[in-house]
Amino acid sequence: MIILGIETSCDDTACAIIQASGQIKNPKFKILANVVSSQIKIHEKFGGIVPSLAARTHWKNIIPVMDQTFKKAKKKFQDINLISVTKGPGLPPSLVSGLNTGRLLSFIFKKPILGINHLEGHIWANFLYEVYEAKPRKHKELKFPALVLIVSGGHTELILMKNHGQYKIIGQTRDDAAGEAFDKTARMLGLGFPGGPEIAKLAKIGDPTAFELPRPMIKSKNYDFSFSGLKTAVLYLLQNLKIKPMSRDINPTPHTIYPNLAASFEQAVVDVLVSKTIRAGLSFKVKTILIGGGVAANQKLRETLKSKIEKELPKTVWLFPEPKLTTDNGAMIAAAGYFNWLKKKKSDDVLKLEPDANLRLE
Repeated sequence: MIILGIETSCDDTACAIIQASGQIKNPKFKILANVVSSQIKIHEKFGGIVPSLAARTHWKNIIPVMDQTFKKAKKKFQDINLISVTKGPGLPPSLVSGLNTGRLLSFIFKKPILGINHLEGHIWANFLYEVYEAKPRKHKELKFPALVLIVSGGHTELILMKNHGQYKIIGQTRDDAAGEAFDKTARMLGLGFPGGPEIAKLAKIGDPTAFELPRPMIKSKNYDFSFSGLKTAVLYLLQNLKIKPMSRDINPTPHTIYPNLAASFEQAVVDVLVSKTIRAGLSFKVKTILIGGGVAANQKLRETLKSKIEKELPKTVWLFPEPKLTTDNGAMIAAAGYFNWLKKKKSDDVLKLEPDANLRLE
């Protein structure tokens, strides 16, 4: 099956074409093309995403991105068997641009279409490979129950999977998402946007034990998260030490104030995410742990979580997506579309398919 994936839930205009085969328990995927047009430079000066600007840019980019995708995949629209497009959650104006494009193509070319939950796309990114190989590659077997940590700029959730397509949110953030905390802390330090990669880069030359920052809710009995207190602690620390945002023209010296603060903040976030994930894994006796979302590209998070799983849950399989596939992309939406097609074998009603900014995974 050849699937077109369209993703415009936030600020990335993304299209992909993948080849999918096999059954739900043993799918095989081959990425034929995966094109993403980033809006980072557009929103950087604002320190965050401006929804109306993001939507206008999506409408400007969607056709060129799709055209590039088809050329790279060496496919024509007649070759497409299924259109898979994000319907939520996300920014309403952004969702409309991608969803309406998919609906129009489905209506004109009489192709089946499925509206996909963006978070489900992040889950199935674990089964994709960015390497363009001659043959589809088989993934590690997904055993149930499985636990998914979704961590991004808009989401921080722990999701229990009892089977394919059966989701239960057992923990979520009560305020800021982890990625949002990274962005806001980076802004306080004078770093660029998005904040996650900027803090991670600076943290590599810092001491994670230099500052004693809080680990919010790390000892709570539930699996919820909170990062606003950590962000506020950084703000108060900067004010008490009378530290101004660093200049981007200066290369910081290792183990000085800015790298140390970045490393301490990153360590605090990782400690909370890993602690909650491992505790949930032990409690629910999970057989597989997966991660997804932009923050899942963080090297310290990946290394720490992998080490803890192998130590405390030695019989549990871990599945981490390739770093390039953790951020929003069309390939993950196409893969999620394939799983949903295998379950439903039926197209959504193109005339009734609407965006849902608050779409839940349960």
